Amino acid sequence: MLNREDIANDSKWDLSVLYSSQSEWESSLKKIEQLADTLAQLKGKITVSASNLYNALCYMDELGMEVERAASYARMSFDVDMSNPSNKQNYERIDNLLTKIGTKLSFYDPELLTIGENEFKSFLNEEPSLEIYTFMFEKLFMQKEHILSTSEEEILTCMGSLGSSFRKIFDDLTINDIRFPIIKNEKNEDTLVSESDYRKALSSFDREYRRSYFKGLLGTYGAHINSITSAAYGNLKYRSYVANARKYSSARKMSLENNHVPEQVYDTLVATVRANANNLQRYFAFRKTLLGYKSLHFYDLFVPLVPNIERNYTFEEAKSIVLDALSILGNDYRLTLERAFSERWIDVYPNNKKVSGAYANGVYGYHPYALLNFSGTLDDLFTMAHELGHVMHSYYSNLSQPYINSDYVIFTAEVTSTVNEYLLYRYLLEKTSSPKEEAYLLSMHLDNVRSTLYRQTFFADFESQMHQMVADDIPVTPDKLCETYRNTYEIYHGIDFEFDDELLYEWARIPHFYNSFYVYQYATGISAAIALAKRIISGKPDALDNYLDFISKGGSDFPIKLLQQAGVDMSTPLPVEEALADFSETLAKLEKLL
Repeated sequence: MLNREDIANDSKWDLSVLYSSQSEWESSLKKIEQLADTLAQLKGKITVSASNLYNALCYMDELGMEVERAASYARMSFDVDMSNPSNKQNYERIDNLLTKIGTKLSFYDPELLTIGENEFKSFLNEEPSLEIYTFMFEKLFMQKEHILSTSEEEILTCMGSLGSSFRKIFDDLTINDIRFPIIKNEKNEDTLVSESDYRKALSSFDREYRRSYFKGLLGTYGAHINSITSAAYGNLKYRSYVANARKYSSARKMSLENNHVPEQVYDTLVATVRANANNLQRYFAFRKTLLGYKSLHFYDLFVPLVPNIERNYTFEEAKSIVLDALSILGNDYRLTLERAFSERWIDVYPNNKKVSGAYANGVYGYHPYALLNFSGTLDDLFTMAHELGHVMHSYYSNLSQPYINSDYVIFTAEVTSTVNEYLLYRYLLEKTSSPKEEAYLLSMHLDNVRSTLYRQTFFADFESQMHQMVADDIPVTPDKLCETYRNTYEIYHGIDFEFDDELLYEWARIPHFYNSFYVYQYATGISAAIALAKRIISGKPDALDNYLDFISKGGSDFPIKLLQQAGVDMSTPLPVEEALADFSETLAKLEKLL
């Protein structure tokens, strides 16, 4: 794997758009402290008049934008080279600064809540500029019982840094400290096992290579399972403590209510997917038969069912395909995507000590960014389309909304990214005239739904059980977590699925568990996305306009309402059932072709 300095500049994101130098970033930190001090001087005065309230809100917005820029710069610099001491120091400095500022401004929310709904309406009549904060106050009034006293808020703010440290421990352990083994690849050459090449390795047609890679990667996590369990348990305990302190019945309720998503959505998702696990197991039986294996293992789930179709794409080829596939979303959408490529919004390739996976990051007042670890697989094309969905959501929301309403919640974020994936799939399917290629794409789509709907719901199911252990005072030990993981696995995958011992440790490699109750939104996202994308493809009246309006709305309304306006109602089980039906229908088509 290349070192950071060996990657061409045009394949790296350009962070100089945010800051041209370290000294400019340092100046931004000073500005953040000054803004925080200005706000702190308003303590006890924020709600005495409409003008004071408006000024305080404007200062808070300015502070939020400055923090977003400084924190994004520090995080993104760190993520592409986690071994760089300066990057790590900057990341820790901004974290410490935010803790300090959070403590200083802990009075802010409790003081805002001294305003009643009627008083806010009166202020609004006096100061019409407060109109852009109407939705913010609507949400704040809903959270009123969970906002604590100033002194209690100070304590929770200080604890926030402790809470985030469990993810830092996980990252340091899994990226900087763990040493993965060297194994033989398909050509009998030495190759280093790594997270960045894991999916590519499991797509290999060489079963022994897949098995070795799987065992090498997960076995390594197993060798560190005690340390990882301790980090995971610390995170679980922290979330539980904060939930109890804020008078929520559970950490899950706190997380979902913060995004204004009813818990029923979570429970309906898990119940609906569990009830349709038979179709997943039917797919496994089909895959096992087609591959000609006596037993099916996890490392057999990613190898293409249709051989000799898989190819390796250059980044330029991938870019061209993704641009064409997403052109259905309009000329302005495509032109903005072209800017993302030409203006270095994207960090493309893996390098030593770069964080694994992919993500997008929006920075209000600037263009968004995307991190990839592109290695040329078809899966990388879908990852690119996925992250560009987030990029475009941030771009249009930031362009259309004031700062206070620009930030959308993850529940809607995963819709826009998955719409892009589905449009790419349908584009590729439409372009092929080969039954073999059609079968390959159908198989890819099945794997995408399996990975995003079934697998992420399975993770959400397991995550909920982890948190329940803490709530029920059940000791969270490596054996208990691994046992729970295996039992949940059997519910979804069936008892005929071959469960290798190394699979017990798979939960230990999932970083999203440190961002509690995040993964279920991938599953709800694909459910909503399939419905919306089908409306756009079929040319239903207003479908495209409603969708483009949706990605411009940011966080200006509750997520359930935003999706309803776009054309899908996630308050019902129907979108999940439609996505599961899509999986069953696609499997039937593939069974007929093969």
